Amino acid sequence: MADQIPLYPVRSAAAAAANRKRAAYYSAAGPRPGADRHSRYQLEDESAHLDEMPLMMSEEGFENEESDYHTLPRARIMQRKRGLEWFVCDGWKFLCTSCCGWLINICRRKKELKARTVWLGCPEKCEEKHPRNSIKNQKYNVFTFIPGVLYEQFKFFLNLYFLVISCSQFVPALKIGYLYTYWAPLGFVLAVTMTREAIDEFRRFQRDKEVNSQLYSKLTVRGKVQVKSSDIQVGDLIIVEKNQRIPSDMVFLRTSEKAGSCFIRTDQLDGETDWKLKVAVSCTQRLPALGDLFSISAYVYAQKPQMDIHSFEGTFTREDSDPPIHESLSIENTLWASTIVASGTVIGVVIYTGKETRSVMNTSNPKNKVGLLDLELNRLTKALFLALVALSIVMVTLQGFVGPWYRNLFRFLLLFSYIIPISLRVNLDMGKAVYGWMMMKDENIPGTVVRTSTIPEELGRLVYLLTDKTGTLTQNEMIFKRLHLGTVSYGADTMDEIQSHVRDSYSQMQSQAGGNNTGSTPLRKAQSSAPKVRKSVSSRIHEAVKAIVLCHNVTPVYESRAGVTEETEFAEADQDFSDENRTYQASSPDEVALVQWTESVGLTLVSRDLTSMQLKTPSGQVLSFCILQLFPFTSESKRMGVIVRDESTAEITFYMKGADVAMSPIVQYNDWLEEECGNMAREGLRTLVVAKKALTEEQYQDFESRYTQAKLSMHDRSLKVAAVVESLEREMELLCLTGVEDQLQADVRPTLEMLRNAGIKIWMLTGDKLETATCIAKSSHLVSRTQDIHIFRQVTSRGEAHLELNAFRRKHDCALVISGDSLEVCLKYYEHEFVELACQCPAVVCCRCSPTQKARIVTLLQQHTGRRTCAIGDGGNDVSMIQAADCGIGIEGKEGKQASLAADFSITQFRHIGRLLMVHGRNSYKRSAALGQFVMHRGLIISTMQAVFSSVFYFASVPLYQGFLMVGYATIYTMFPVFSLVLDQDVKPEMAMLYPELYKDLTKFAKVAQTAALCVVV
Repeated sequence: MADQIPLYPVRSAAAAAANRKRAAYYSAAGPRPGADRHSRYQLEDESAHLDEMPLMMSEEGFENEESDYHTLPRARIMQRKRGLEWFVCDGWKFLCTSCCGWLINICRRKKELKARTVWLGCPEKCEEKHPRNSIKNQKYNVFTFIPGVLYEQFKFFLNLYFLVISCSQFVPALKIGYLYTYWAPLGFVLAVTMTREAIDEFRRFQRDKEVNSQLYSKLTVRGKVQVKSSDIQVGDLIIVEKNQRIPSDMVFLRTSEKAGSCFIRTDQLDGETDWKLKVAVSCTQRLPALGDLFSISAYVYAQKPQMDIHSFEGTFTREDSDPPIHESLSIENTLWASTIVASGTVIGVVIYTGKETRSVMNTSNPKNKVGLLDLELNRLTKALFLALVALSIVMVTLQGFVGPWYRNLFRFLLLFSYIIPISLRVNLDMGKAVYGWMMMKDENIPGTVVRTSTIPEELGRLVYLLTDKTGTLTQNEMIFKRLHLGTVSYGADTMDEIQSHVRDSYSQMQSQAGGNNTGSTPLRKAQSSAPKVRKSVSSRIHEAVKAIVLCHNVTPVYESRAGVTEETEFAEADQDFSDENRTYQASSPDEVALVQWTESVGLTLVSRDLTSMQLKTPSGQVLSFCILQLFPFTSESKRMGVIVRDESTAEITFYMKGADVAMSPIVQYNDWLEEECGNMAREGLRTLVVAKKALTEEQYQDFESRYTQAKLSMHDRSLKVAAVVESLEREMELLCLTGVEDQLQADVRPTLEMLRNAGIKIWMLTGDKLETATCIAKSSHLVSRTQDIHIFRQVTSRGEAHLELNAFRRKHDCALVISGDSLEVCLKYYEHEFVELACQCPAVVCCRCSPTQKARIVTLLQQHTGRRTCAIGDGGNDVSMIQAADCGIGIEGKEGKQASLAADFSITQFRHIGRLLMVHGRNSYKRSAALGQFVMHRGLIISTMQAVFSSVFYFASVPLYQGFLMVGYATIYTMFPVFSLVLDQDVKPEMAMLYPELYKDLTKFAKVAQTAALCVVV
């Protein structure tokens, strides 16, 4: 079916019929607001509805700039607007609404974001006013707290009904009892709610104040001064120490590191624990002292603030030099707010503050979450109100409409108001408080914190679980597991053999060098007297280990000891290379694991800067290499390379490593590569192929000239550079295949299996690379061994998205892996179709997702399926997703407490979510549902007695019970059944964990519970 859908305009009767069919589909699949919205495919056969799902193929459709899911309904509305009938019926309403909306937009018009010129150390030169650099997570202020809380409470029909009933008692003709019988319960509910909101608001205020009050060193003409984070302005020169949070978006000017670069941790921004290498502007880094920043006339031209955290365009200009110096700025020259400096001390000029920073722009505003049970009770309250009105009309009718019948009608409404008891809200709030207390006191899930006590029942009605990867499913600890040389494989238990080969190889090289009185004898000469088999194995292992320790972007750092300054310590490190206090910094944890492994087998990386690196052999000899060229890893090339010159032999070698799909076409003798990569992948290992190529001086000089010329090109620079590099990537020698394991958290696999058996669909949303996300999905058994994985290829246009969606439709029981860029294109043109297809998958993995994309995916699932969603994460980049979900769970771990503080529930390990949902979530929902039915039944009893009493006394609107008797009936006299229902437990916790299918049955028969409640009313 997918192959029969044309991609280009077809002028035929068949095409016209297809267009009519599409129009009928979109008419039937139009949006329906509300939580009860369900997919039109839920009652149809899966294979049938997939084959009948049309995609817009007309020429006009391809010119649309957004999804047909939005454009077609608008077209139908515009068609109805033609004619006088529409204007008389609905036009005037539309006109008034449009005018009001126009006025509101004028009042709330946001300031247009523009590019800016920022002078170094001169905030007063800023042409425009910029926002304060303060963080504000509060929902209210002093003036809006009471009105805001009251609005949130009385926007629900249940609370508004109680308010109207209580206010009616101020009218003498309608008064049927004491005021306290109505106002005391309502006042108690409001007091508890406002107290809880006030405490939460005060805690948010304290957290914001703590962040905004952090002190930073500001560089001025008179020296360093301390300034609060909230007082930082655009143009300020800010000094950020190691392990300190960067307060605002800055351009990196100087660092204390002699290499002119530093590492930063971005886990709170994008979820990646890989340290990012940042390079200072060379013009300012070369200045002799910090004070010289004020002796030059320089400025930064920065693009307008935007949400993309992976790109930046700007220029640095120094005007007082002859000629003026111009440097291009990119993402490697920036320091984004909410990241942490991992090495050295950095100095930057502030370019964005407050709500214009990348981190704030990628954080959505928190919403007031309301549980599905509360919404269902609110709808049931409306039905009960209709029954109340009907009963009152019947009583007045039987009375004969004598006298002031309208007054009697209102009095009957008040007398039968207990059909909707206010104790329902009190009892449910009490029960929710007990459920939260039980969660926090559960010894099997220590450290659990309930931050939103109003939605514990949501934990028992979840259908979609959206989880982060980094720090949530994994421990962020990489361990080297396997080295494969083609004919022999070394695992964790045989690493001592590699260590022995490396030690013997360098011992022979040193002894041979000593015998020849030269330090430049290569290893192959030292091995000439060795047996042939031994020589082959030693040579291959030596070359593999040497390639691994040279081909990377890892930098060793030596921590300062007590009483030793940083500069002194680095000087000592350069001379002694002490193994003590050495740590490795890199942009990828895989590379750190590889370099740590080479250190364990005897070859240690002891020093590295932008132009050289030094290695230490098992015998203590230091080998120096000059870095001639470095080709960093990109998601497009899926590989990285380095060209180095051995200073002892003057040999030039090109080393490269990367994914098997990228390396397989460019290496020789790779007949074993595909099979072994598959074997390692099935073990859950992340594989890298390592290769090398020897270059002569002439070959390198020719390459360097072509490469430099390509980098200076102003047109198609990236394509020309890639072409020059590819000319070098030919006939490379395959050295080895490495396998690294990303350690999963404890009991991740059984927990995911339990959730799947409970009927919960799991989506993994991560900012990490596609290969890493796919590997973790396999190793964690998020994708089972029997399931295929469809990797959604990169798409940039509507036509490409359509072709790829059609290719994906033909696959069944297949997990989906898609990148954030392709996801953005699909949601732009085929939002409804993509969500429908993705919801049919047993698992979905979205990689390279920004924080706003994570939140948008959650919102789309809520809108298109009407199901309850749960988001779980541990980093600052997960806050938007957690706040957008119906239920947010934060894990307090290595990435800080930001996600934990923003979540509704906080746990310490991912495995705790199993007991949180299967036991506490299920019990909370069952107990609240039973409690709601009991309270309604209790109200119906007293209302029935009142109806009988009034009927006996000629339908008089006189109360049967008054005063404290009625209050006591709803509280003290019937409190023991309430306690029993709140503490009820149908199965033991162990049984609920053993049979997660009980959770699935609970969500499946939720509608049955609503029907039972209506039967109670009848």
